[in-house]
Amino acid sequence: MQPLPIALTLNEASACAAQLRQAMRAEAGAQVVVDASALLRFDSSALAVLLDCHREAMTANKSFAVRGMAPRLHELAVLYGVEALLPAP
Repeated sequence: MQPLPIALTLNEASACAAQLRQAMRAEAGAQVVVDASALLRFDSSALAVLLDCHREAMTANKSFAVRGMAPRLHELAVLYGVEALLPAP
C-alpha cells in the first residue's frame, strides 16, 4: 500500500507522483492500493496524482484502488467525472 502525504497540492504533486510511480514499479502483486487517509490539505492536483497512479497500474496490468479518500476529495472526483477510476478497495 502506498501512502499519500498530509499535503498534496500543486507544489507537491510532481514529487509525490514520481515517488508513487517508483514505489509502484518496485511493488509486487496484482493490485495497487493508495492510502489517502493521511491527506488533509489538497487541491485538484491530488486527483491528477491519483489518476497518474491509475494509469501506471493499468499499464502494469494491475488493478487500482484508493483507500481512505476524504469526502471532499471524493466530491472533487465526482465533480470532474473521474470517481469510477478511483474505487475503494
